[in-house]
Amino acid sequence: MSCAATELSIPKNSGLQVVVGLGQSGLSVAQYLIEHGYRVAVTDNQSAPALADNLPAAVEIRQFGAIDGDLLQQAARIIISPGISLDTPAVAAARQASIPVVSDIQLFCEACTVPIVAITGSNAKSTVTTLLGQMAADAGINVGIGGNIGIPALNLLANPDMELAVLELSSFQLETVTDLGAQVATVLNMSPDHLDRHGDMLGYHQAKHRIFQGAKSVVINREDPMTRPLVADNLPRLSISIHAPDKDQYGLITDADGQIYLARGHKRLLSADKLLIKGRHNLLNAQAALALGELAGLPLDSMLTTLQHFNGLDHRCQYVTTVANIDYFNDSKGTNIGSTMAAIEGLGAVYAPKDGKLLLILGGQGKGQQFGELTPFINQYVCQVLCIGEDSLQIEQHLRAVKLSDEVTLHQCETLKGAFATIQQVTASSLSQVQAVLLSPACASFDQFSGYEARGDYFGQLVAQLVVQSKTVPVS
Repeated sequence: MSCAATELSIPKNSGLQVVVGLGQSGLSVAQYLIEHGYRVAVTDNQSAPALADNLPAAVEIRQFGAIDGDLLQQAARIIISPGISLDTPAVAAARQASIPVVSDIQLFCEACTVPIVAITGSNAKSTVTTLLGQMAADAGINVGIGGNIGIPALNLLANPDMELAVLELSSFQLETVTDLGAQVATVLNMSPDHLDRHGDMLGYHQAKHRIFQGAKSVVINREDPMTRPLVADNLPRLSISIHAPDKDQYGLITDADGQIYLARGHKRLLSADKLLIKGRHNLLNAQAALALGELAGLPLDSMLTTLQHFNGLDHRCQYVTTVANIDYFNDSKGTNIGSTMAAIEGLGAVYAPKDGKLLLILGGQGKGQQFGELTPFINQYVCQVLCIGEDSLQIEQHLRAVKLSDEVTLHQCETLKGAFATIQQVTASSLSQVQAVLLSPACASFDQFSGYEARGDYFGQLVAQLVVQSKTVPVS
């Protein structure tokens, strides 16, 4: 149906639930509400949403082609998809009329009867959510893992035997959540992201920190004051750090010989060289999962066993292969500067003791970020920067404005394929310091790709071509 096809006549206070946005979460909301006997309408900006055919037949009101403001004004409650901004005129008008606007996560937490571990942050939330979920499963717990990753939260309720829910939550999902009531909640880190949606860091911070409402315990990052909730000090909490542990808290212990250990208080838990995931940022992710798991009641020995077998997630600082003695890493999921900072610092610290540097590929859609914040990290660990995508010139301007080192060479390459042509040129020199190539764009991918997965997959294809070329080059 088009949004102008029919004139609706819906009695006020009829209990009509209007779902705004028909992505995976919107579809899960419509299915859930129909199953629970509600009258449901769906509206979406697209004239023919891909998932429209999957809607239950009982959803009779389908207003597509625009967000239908008249329909929203007749709603008892609006359930908004995370991709739809609260500033959308039709939604803003409904809120002005005091019509409740919530997300699928609000419906989930009202219906869920098992403990919830709630995880957000600018970066690493998918890695920590997946790792913690695996820790719970390996410990014999029937766990549901979803939210902003994989399965929509409401679909987890279909499992009657679920004992624990582990949710990754985005700022978009959290901005319409009240009193989540998680057993354990954390904001892993905070760095500028989605400022085009939230307006400024204050708005972004406020959205993220809604995760702490009603929480029974929390995990904080001692390196980042913005992860600390403004809640009572007597609330049970654990903290994590890339430095030595505080008393009875998580951190890293470094021996005189340079060996690094995950630790809780004075107790060494696991040597870092036993982990398959590399980089200092991943040591912080490991601690976060351990701390969350401890507060959720998971056994430590089992968690440590899982940790040693965890090899990370696709497109998240993922080791691809080594070509001509240069390691290639796919961090296409690095879509903001905070994520890229973590990748540069985490991997850079691995190669620095070998006098090696990184070649960094940046660029795409910049989302209003200030890329000059990357300059100190680049100056320390990077010798070549290759800029691609829509905002590549702006990125260069920002980096140079904050005194990019003369020892860092910056190239404009336009595309990822063009970047690989440059990689071959700069690494052919015997004077090259490059020991690793890192795709960590700090940008959205939609200027040239359908998503970060497609960008990362293409990076992998280009690396595979280098492997083939390296095997066909004749030996002189």
